[in-house]
Amino acid sequence: MSQQHSAADPAPTTATATVARRRDWWRDAVIYQVYPRSFADSNGDGMGDLEGVRSRLPYLRDLGVDAVWLSPFYASPQADAGYDVADYRAVDPMFGNLLDADALIRDAREMGLRIIVDLVPNHSSDQHEWFKRALREGPGSPLRDRYHFRPGKGASGELPPNDWESIFGGPAWTRVDDGEWYLHLFAPEQPDLNWEHPAVGDEFRSILRFWLDMGVDGFRIDVAHGLVKADGLPDLGSHEQLKLLGNDVMPFFDQDGVHEIYRQWRLILDEYPGERIFVAEAWTPTVERTANYVRPDELHQAFNFQYLSTDWDAAELRKVVDRTLDAMRPVGAPATWVLSNHDVTRHATRFANPPGLGTQIRLAGDRALGLRRARAATLLMLALPGSAYVYQGEELGLPDVVDLADEVRQDPAYFRGAGQDGFRDGCRVPIPWTRTGSSYGFGDGGSWLPQPEGWGELSIEAQTGVPGSTLELYRAALAVRREQPDLGAGDSVEWLRAPEGVLAFRRGEFVCVANTSGESVTTPAYGRVLLTSGEVTEADGETKVPADTTVWFTTA
Repeated sequence: MSQQHSAADPAPTTATATVARRRDWWRDAVIYQVYPRSFADSNGDGMGDLEGVRSRLPYLRDLGVDAVWLSPFYASPQADAGYDVADYRAVDPMFGNLLDADALIRDAREMGLRIIVDLVPNHSSDQHEWFKRALREGPGSPLRDRYHFRPGKGASGELPPNDWESIFGGPAWTRVDDGEWYLHLFAPEQPDLNWEHPAVGDEFRSILRFWLDMGVDGFRIDVAHGLVKADGLPDLGSHEQLKLLGNDVMPFFDQDGVHEIYRQWRLILDEYPGERIFVAEAWTPTVERTANYVRPDELHQAFNFQYLSTDWDAAELRKVVDRTLDAMRPVGAPATWVLSNHDVTRHATRFANPPGLGTQIRLAGDRALGLRRARAATLLMLALPGSAYVYQGEELGLPDVVDLADEVRQDPAYFRGAGQDGFRDGCRVPIPWTRTGSSYGFGDGGSWLPQPEGWGELSIEAQTGVPGSTLELYRAALAVRREQPDLGAGDSVEWLRAPEGVLAFRRGEFVCVANTSGESVTTPAYGRVLLTSGEVTEADGETKVPADTTVWFTTA
């Protein structure tokens, strides 16, 4: 039968001391991503905010995570949900102010939670003071050298300087009134910074110190692979360039020059006590290239996008696990594992659909199948050596909201008509806290994206204390992960013989069996069952594992 495990009540009086003394915490940390506008709304304006996050910190503490990563809350025109930053040292009024940020950081520390903030160094907002001055002062302005301004091609400069395409679709260049063009790998409102200019590096080193002095425990670096462009900004010579992302060498991504920037940043971080960390969002052609970002004198972690994009298939999963561990071992960095985030379709919906559809899907698929696979995938992820990331709401088994009306969508990629599919709004719908209410407990008003009917039955209130609920599964899994000495940090697994479609591995006295096939299988009963994602039966030294189910055993 399904096993449940209750986490012990936290000891808040010792939480701060525990955070301070735990060494190498990031090697096995479970880090929870909060998308602030969709987490909790404290003032009823329909938009989540920092005070809302602060009020819900006890929930995250009791869930059992180690750290909270906050997506951007800086001053921004919100052309791309805050990833277009106008002022890196200010909080956008929709989220609160610096006093709210300070209170959030302090309260988290008192509860034994670390705070990681997003940093967006590849580009600024077009409303950043530097860029506004660059436009105002015209060609020849020293401020234009801090971005990538270029004359156009063609008889009168009417063509873009090169053939690069925006990640959001269309050309990666926009022409201004005086005839020059500027580079933006994302939206036109997000001009790329020129990291060859010393003022850019000086500014970001100052920004790092500002937030470190505020007490943050680390930074997630947005587009960490994009800061340095190939000399001369050469043509790529290919259409449909987005199909090459993460699969091929690009002149604007994963250039070797980025590593010197991060070596300089690491020197700053290491001046501060408490083991502060850097996490790279680095889309690279191979996991071996990703490993370059986490060498001992650079960053601490890098997201494992190869794992996130792998289908629910035992053979494919084993390949990516082996490649990840093999790549990270030589540089001494922990592997990271992630299933969902704010840029991809939630895995409960991805796994509800046939394989091969990518990471942005607008089909609901088989909801029951998707949830069953998502639960199994979570136990598999949390059993692997290294650090794991949880995206808000996945602990509730939330699906993507795939039927949002076009008129309510806000993803800029959607309106560009090409590039990314533009369906990221579906994973950003505010999460439900209660069964009822105007926004299911998200706030006293509505929500900035409409929540679907039935959202309340997936809420924290509806699932708390309910045996077998997805929320209680996450709570139990995180508690067991903390208690089992062979879980968490590590750099290897011992693969065990298993039927086709099944992954089985040992870590010391711990064994994980994950059945990715579409039918039940029988495996040895490796020991006492610690936790399962679904119902299993045991008899005569064997365990019958249903389709799309993961089991944790201990041989102790």
